[in-house]
Amino acid sequence: MPERRTGASGRARHDGASPVALYEGDCTDELCEVVSSRLSAHQLTVRTRLPIAGRFRAFREGDVGLYDLRYGAGVRIRTGELPDFYSIILPSPGSLQVRANGRELPDGPYIAGPGDQITMDWADGAVNEALVLSRRAVEEALAARLGDLPRELPRFHPALDPGNPAVRAWLELAGHFRTFAASALALRSPLGTGHFERLLVDGLLDAQAHSLTRSTVDRGPALLPSALRRAVDFCAEHADEAVSVADIARAARVSLRTLREGFRRHLDTTPLAYLRRVRLDRAHHDLLAIADGRASGTVTEIACRWGFTHLGRFSADYRRAYGRSPSEALGRGC
Repeated sequence: MPERRTGASGRARHDGASPVALYEGDCTDELCEVVSSRLSAHQLTVRTRLPIAGRFRAFREGDVGLYDLRYGAGVRIRTGELPDFYSIILPSPGSLQVRANGRELPDGPYIAGPGDQITMDWADGAVNEALVLSRRAVEEALAARLGDLPRELPRFHPALDPGNPAVRAWLELAGHFRTFAASALALRSPLGTGHFERLLVDGLLDAQAHSLTRSTVDRGPALLPSALRRAVDFCAEHADEAVSVADIARAARVSLRTLREGFRRHLDTTPLAYLRRVRLDRAHHDLLAIADGRASGTVTEIACRWGFTHLGRFSADYRRAYGRSPSEALGRGC
């Protein structure tokens, strides 16, 4: 079959507002090569009799990249271990089946990061988007929270659940980024584009559970008063213990009045409300680990582990924070 390309290099000219066509044609090998150069090396197998009608476009490239991709035919893609970036795939409904590290994921958006191995089955005619975050972008966002570069890269829970209000809001934000990235304003305002990119990275770290959640939850910017830093560190380190506000004040080396004023002014909450949210996020992280098969336990065990002795109140607090009950988070119904 003859090959069709957008110019000798596979690129189309950029008109300033439209996405850049990186490839458009029917050559399987070249399409695979161009996609591999931007994303990850992979094996591509055509699974149906339809001919390849590929299109690969970039809306934004850099530390935060945004692409869309069409193969035309149904294909299977197998990656090796992903290199140093995170890829968030935003599929059209019913267009994609995914296995991450040998585990089948539910239908919907997902995230893969360094070291993950992915198998994807694309439906005929599917057009899916990929939002790519560089290692540097993620490390810089974490350093702003931790006060230093993280010792390891975070591993995210692979399935993004649109039923979680925070995740749903983040997915809507990613949709707005596509519109913005293709606009004339993005070209005229690189500073504004940078702020939008940082919002995407910070929002993902807050919305989606990951291996460093316990270290970063509700920390906000690192530039907090030293006493408040000591207080939030104490809450993180002793979240599974019986802690009083007096204990937090002693750890921060300030009076109760100063402690309360610091939390109100800088974090817009109280010390015990902050501790309760840390515990709730720890419980959320553990429930997701059980749902993903990485741990075992019950809702009651998780609640008690993190100091929630009133199960009804725990369930209500969890639903307000995450939009579903703890049992629903485990996939076990109400």
